[in-house]
Amino acid sequence: MEDSHTFLYFAYGSNLLKERLQLKNPSATLHCVARLKDYKLVFGNYKGLASERWHGGVATIERSPGDEVWGVVWKMNESDLKSLDSQENVMLGAYSPVEISVRTKGQELRCRTYLMNSCVYAAPSPQYLLVIVMGAEQNRLPKDYQEKLKAIKTNKYEGPLPLMVELALE
Repeated sequence: MEDSHTFLYFAYGSNLLKERLQLKNPSATLHCVARLKDYKLVFGNYKGLASERWHGGVATIERSPGDEVWGVVWKMNESDLKSLDSQENVMLGAYSPVEISVRTKGQELRCRTYLMNSCVYAAPSPQYLLVIVMGAEQNRLPKDYQEKLKAIKTNKYEGPLPLMVELALE
C-alpha cells in the first residue's frame, strides 16, 4: 500500500524528463514505466493562448479508443503537490488534475495526471518535443513509441527558450 505522504503521478509530456520535473519537484523518484490505454497524446494551447514557456503547443491527452499513451509514473511527496499543480497551471484553469488507471507489468496503478481544458490544437516547438523525446529515451519507453514521438511535426520555432537554458540543454 502507498505510504500516506506520497502519491503517484503519471507524466506523458515534458515531465518525462527527470531534470525537468525535479526543477520544482525535488521529491520525484522513478516508480515505473506505464501505459495508459484508450488515450492519445495531442498538443495544443489552453483557449488557444500560445505557451510563453514553450512557444508552441504543449502536451495533453484525450480519450481515443484503441490508442495508448506511454509515460512514467513518478512517486512524489505530497509536499510537492502544490508545486506540481502550479507547474500545470491548475489555478489558471489551463489543466485539471484527474485520477487515471495505468498498466505496468500486469498490474494496475491509480495515478494523478493532468488534462488540458479548452484545448486548441497547435504544433509543439522543436525544443519542447526534444524534452519529451529525451525523457522517453531516458526512461526507456518502448522503442516504437519513441519513434512515434520523434515523428511529430513541430512548428519549427527557432527562438530562445529560457527553460532550455535552465535545463542546460542549449
